[in-house]
Amino acid sequence: MHHVIFEGLPAAGKSETLSLLARFYPQNVVVLPELVKEVAIREEIDIFSQRERLTQAIVAEIPRRKEQVQRAIASGKLCLEESHLGVHLAYAKAFGDKAFIDAYSRISSALPQPDAYLRMDIPIELSLLRQEARNSPRFFIDREHLEAMLTALQGWHIDHLTNLITINADREASSFLLEIERMLGLQYMAEKAPLGDTFDIILLLGRPAAGKSEFIDFMHKTPIAQRARDYHIAPFEALDDFPLLWEKCVEDDLWESMGKGRLYSRRAEENYAITNSDIWEFLIKRLDQQVAEIISHPRALAKKTLIIEFARGGEHGYAEALSQLSPEILKRAVILYVSVSFKESWRRNVARYDEKRRSGLLTHSVPRAEMEATYGTDDWFDIAPDSHRRIDVKGANVPYVTMNNEPESKDPQVLSPRYGIALDALHSLWKRER
Repeated sequence: MHHVIFEGLPAAGKSETLSLLARFYPQNVVVLPELVKEVAIREEIDIFSQRERLTQAIVAEIPRRKEQVQRAIASGKLCLEESHLGVHLAYAKAFGDKAFIDAYSRISSALPQPDAYLRMDIPIELSLLRQEARNSPRFFIDREHLEAMLTALQGWHIDHLTNLITINADREASSFLLEIERMLGLQYMAEKAPLGDTFDIILLLGRPAAGKSEFIDFMHKTPIAQRARDYHIAPFEALDDFPLLWEKCVEDDLWESMGKGRLYSRRAEENYAITNSDIWEFLIKRLDQQVAEIISHPRALAKKTLIIEFARGGEHGYAEALSQLSPEILKRAVILYVSVSFKESWRRNVARYDEKRRSGLLTHSVPRAEMEATYGTDDWFDIAPDSHRRIDVKGANVPYVTMNNEPESKDPQVLSPRYGIALDALHSLWKRER
């Protein structure tokens, strides 16, 4: 995400939360204050009795705010903005402010649209209590108008098909802030990390249960500065085509319950087996779309790494999958293939299956027949016979390393050198022609 707007009732903690994010993540975020309140304070406008004057001041301010948002996004930082004109429209309807309601249709498209709206949700009673405690009658809004505003705002989100994310802000600060950080992809750095020398895109390949998800989990738990220094991975976002596949299988269940035919899968041993081989091309093209959306923004991978995880099998599985990725991705990518034998892949696949938590991404189990049919043959060593080198994919000279991940281990003392040696070799290949 590149632009997120925070909304919520008065005294929900929007300003305080954004102030903390700006303080602890100055290299990652740009925070813009609430446009309406900023204008009202600067121009000394009473927001209740001088509505027409307030509307004029808001309209005049829009070009400057648009420039601020665009500049923040262009810098490669995450633009966090407090409130938006949809909220002010909802208040205008609650207060019967015809001037702004009429003006809104002319100015609604003037500001850049955010990737998401994040609503900090608290009860109205708590908003009233906190408003009284902060003793600022100039901005106090009573219950009647808050209820009317919330109704209008909900209608606005529905009408505009927004990406609205609601987070419970009525709880202990530590868990609330942790969820905000995770949602925004922010990770605190206690020391300066060498982020200018980290991978852009890692294609993380390997059989099911080879250890790809465990690799990602290890990197998540490694402090950013250490991860950048030892493994050449910046703050990262991980994409995986398994959730996409699982969703299609669940959709098949729904089609079947409606008396229709399944499109992609059949039920097998309390799980699924794929019946439509076209799904593999669909999945890689969908991943390609997701990555294209991310890297289309200026400086999208500045001090950031994308990890793209998938497994393929068959006589030409990886060759076909890689050839379906766009040149824009391939020219910025490296490949880490996590190598285990089919026998080991099946052993781990069975061991990690937990029927009580079958919806968890690390607890799914591929049935034996599906494993043999789909992953019994693996073309990786046909297209990449050496332990590390480069392969040509659609004219892109992509560095790769094959990392042996047997025997299985969960000991960081074993995994750290295993990952480090492989990623150092991959980094050397990647740097050689940059």
